[in-house]
Amino acid sequence: MEQYEPDRLSPAQLAAMHRGLRNGGARTSLSRRSLLRASTGGALAVGGLGALTGCGIPAASKSQGGISSEDHSAKEKEINFSNWTEYIDMSDDEKHRPTLDAFTRRTGIKVKYTEDINDNVEFFGKIKPQLAAGQDTGRDIMILTDWLAARLIRYGWVQKLDASNLPHAYTNLATQFRNPDWDPGRAYSYPWQGIATVIAYNTKATGGKEITSVSQLLDDPKLKGRVGLLSEMRDTIGMTLLDLGKDPRDFKADDFDAAIARLQKAVDSKQIRRFTGNDYIADLSKGDLAACLAWAGDVVQLQADNPHVKFAIPDAGYISSTDNMLIPNKARHKTNAEKLMDYYYEPAVAAKTSAWINYVTPLESTIIKPELAKIDKDVANDPLIVPDKAQAAKAHGFRSLTAKEETSFEEKFAQLTGG
Repeated sequence: MEQYEPDRLSPAQLAAMHRGLRNGGARTSLSRRSLLRASTGGALAVGGLGALTGCGIPAASKSQGGISSEDHSAKEKEINFSNWTEYIDMSDDEKHRPTLDAFTRRTGIKVKYTEDINDNVEFFGKIKPQLAAGQDTGRDIMILTDWLAARLIRYGWVQKLDASNLPHAYTNLATQFRNPDWDPGRAYSYPWQGIATVIAYNTKATGGKEITSVSQLLDDPKLKGRVGLLSEMRDTIGMTLLDLGKDPRDFKADDFDAAIARLQKAVDSKQIRRFTGNDYIADLSKGDLAACLAWAGDVVQLQADNPHVKFAIPDAGYISSTDNMLIPNKARHKTNAEKLMDYYYEPAVAAKTSAWINYVTPLESTIIKPELAKIDKDVANDPLIVPDKAQAAKAHGFRSLTAKEETSFEEKFAQLTGG
């Protein structure tokens, strides 16, 4: 495990933070969970500034990885679960969480469910002091986006999972999510939901023309001044790398520079209107943006209200990321937490959750699709929620970055976007 060292923000990263705030870079879903995806040094919340600086917190020793207190699961039938807002199924009266209630009835384990994650960096600031000091955070499960999950695994601040408690998760996890470079074989984490970056366009604004590639976004003169790209570095650069024939899972600094140069040309020609957070939603719906990079969960909800909004998966592929369930060091109820993690990989349970959330299901399509069809055939047949094998094969993660790369790449991206 890598020893913890304080993360300090470069001037470019601070600028990226302000860019994210200006652009609404903290992602808010239309009617589901507000998915505030702050990339490391990217669209950071104000509360995250302190989270990434030294603060005089002692470094965790390498020997602290996977620390557990005595597991009290057998005697204490409870779980403390931290998640994002509106990121689990709710009853119509919004007073109950049906799948959690069913879990408690089945197991007798009560779940204290807290919606206390509004931003990855801000949440990291909450839990860092305890984790760095080898103390209990008071949480048994927490949901973190892949880049932050990777960081906590590197620091040795989360516990290795007991595969014997996760039979459904091990069997039903979709192939595309099984081996991220930051957690091969999912030894420390399992996805809660997937996030896909796609191309979205408004046919009324394009005159009925389909927009199916990043090259069209950057070069088509009919789209000039009406193109939006994302203020999230990994999404925009990743999609551009794919368009250049490079694999975001395995690229070099020169490839990154080539992507920056490609985008800079489109910025200079004023092809790109602006870099956005999820405030592209209103502009795309109105047609002020003819086409843009977008997150699939937003597109699903936009399409429900606007038949002119379409999406495309480029032949070159798309960027896929995940929000992940992890068990922090010193959690008191590890076995109970693993039971809950596994429960959400039972097809019927996962279907109820996906039907409500509308993000990418982490289960294999052949396993969950029949269960989803019992609830909502439209959801079951929506490739933005249940990717088929051909679409899943086009999914690419963005490789883990070293601290040096992260600083360098963010500086270059900030210069590109005017942050």
